[in-house]
Amino acid sequence: MLIRALVRSMLLMLFAATVAAKGVYQEPDEFINEVFAGAPPAPGVLWLKKKLRGPVEQILGHPLGMLRVRYWGNGQRSAWVLEEVGKEQPITTGIVIRDGTVERIKVLIFRESRGWEVRHDFFTDQFTDAALNDDYQLDREIDGISGATLSVRALTKLARLALFLSEQVTTNVPP
Repeated sequence: MLIRALVRSMLLMLFAATVAAKGVYQEPDEFINEVFAGAPPAPGVLWLKKKLRGPVEQILGHPLGMLRVRYWGNGQRSAWVLEEVGKEQPITTGIVIRDGTVERIKVLIFRESRGWEVRHDFFTDQFTDAALNDDYQLDREIDGISGATLSVRALTKLARLALFLSEQVTTNVPP
């Protein structure tokens, strides 16, 4: 009887930890306000015309499923709120790009039952100053987290996507 109660308690604690891992860590609007110190620029829209769809699909491994992407930017700095499915659910991530490198990446909303460790600084700090190479890959290796492989892949794809999209809006700015 004692063993059964102990096992039940352990399972409840494990379930509670899993449920606690899911959630909204920061609302996307709050992230944008924080990035721009309370004075965000008006959002811009990048239309994913035919010439952009191929690289976007190459980065994600599937079509984005959107015709346009909203971003916030001023000069060579832009902020993106993007989503990618980890295992089964989307992970909402805020990414700031400055001068062609990742300034910051933050998990905003995590919906998966596993892999929530990707929200911690010890993981996201690896992306700081990462850039995109000619093959749409990051210029550095990102260390994985045991048990969070699909979440790691999702955030890596989103960092690559934000870098690519940011390049499109900064190189196509009219003089």
